Amino acid sequence: MSAPDEIREVVVLPPEIEAARAKVRRRRSIALALGLALFALTFYVLTIVKMGPALFDRAL
Repeated sequence: MSAPDEIREVVVLPPEIEAARAKVRRRRSIALALGLALFALTFYVLTIVKMGPALFDRAL
């Protein structure tokens, strides 16, 4: 790849905007983590339900 013909300037945003973006990013990360945990828990519960009560009657 060749180098770009022009170098773009770096835009520095005010701290208030950076703080707001960080807050939104954190909320989104928490929401994704909760969604993933709920998804995993759903599969775990469905697997146990699908195995049925015979799962607990087997000899160890």
